[in-house]
Amino acid sequence: MTAARRPNRGPRAAAHNRAALIAAAREAFATAGYDASLTEVARAAGVGQGSLYRHFPDRVSLALAVFEDSIAELESLAAKPGTTLDEVLALVTEQAIAQTTFITMVSIPPQPDPRILAVRERLARLLESGLAEAQRAGRIRADVSTGDLVLAVGMLALMLTEIPASERTETAARIWRMLRHGIET
Repeated sequence: MTAARRPNRGPRAAAHNRAALIAAAREAFATAGYDASLTEVARAAGVGQGSLYRHFPDRVSLALAVFEDSIAELESLAAKPGTTLDEVLALVTEQAIAQTTFITMVSIPPQPDPRILAVRERLARLLESGLAEAQRAGRIRADVSTGDLVLAVGMLALMLTEIPASERTETAARIWRMLRHGIET
């Protein structure tokens, strides 16, 4: 007996399929990392691989779609008057705990893909203004650069990829305690 084939809804299903692919990829990246099976992503979304590749021609396109909300959330926080570097780093850390793939992807070089480099630049700009304010206030050493902060975030994320999810919050707190000794005045 063959399984009943779902009817093809054509272009009407495009938005639904795209949203289902992003949701399935978010889950796959959270559990299996950046190298999660795209075949499994398509299957979990209930679409064929053709649909996956129509929406996302490559893994980077899918990953960037999954994590666009994360960078937008960071940008929204950083744009609020009075937001401190500590608040931005706290949100970056929350995202690293929940989505190690995103923070690792945008903070660990080398990633020659210009789309990833553009997101990395967005992350650096978010940290830059908070860093300047913290340096003016004397909380962060003057010789600490935005690149240093991006590197610290990348080290944090890379370490968290190796830690069970249940231990990530405590591990992240321990890592920041150690890193702060190197950047604070």
